[in-house]
Amino acid sequence: MILPARPLLSLTLAALLGGLVAPALHAQAAPAPTTWNNLTPAQRDVLAPLRQEWNGMPPRRQQHLLEKSQQWVTLPPAKRGEIRERIERWQHMTPAERQQARENQRLFRQLPPAQREQLHAAYKRFQQLPPERRAQLMQQWHAMPPAQRLRWLHHAQGR
Repeated sequence: MILPARPLLSLTLAALLGGLVAPALHAQAAPAPTTWNNLTPAQRDVLAPLRQEWNGMPPRRQQHLLEKSQQWVTLPPAKRGEIRERIERWQHMTPAERQQARENQRLFRQLPPAQREQLHAAYKRFQQLPPERRAQLMQQWHAMPPAQRLRWLHHAQGR
């Protein structure tokens, strides 16, 4: 079957452009892996919990973490320490716990700004409690059945 000139021209141009653009897109989509030894000392400091698995990580994951680390290395040492702790906590989570954390984050972002601020304030108050009291409250929370947790939350929100 012979195609009219215009569709044939379109197909030819698409094939040529695909041949020129595809390699550029592929190169952009697959960054080269970075070895641990090629990281700067500041990057290694922040990403220390990932040292053992860094060289085996997919290049995209490395690239994402390197982009984040550019922001992290400019933070004061105490904040960088907090980030290291968060990375380490994440590393020790099970896949189910990670999924639950992602879901909680998604739900949090959907809350109205005023509610997010209330939660931030409550979290700050919780963090200022003595460690023994925090542990006691966490133990009580985990011991509650889900229905009781919901009733407690509604009561705490004044509903």
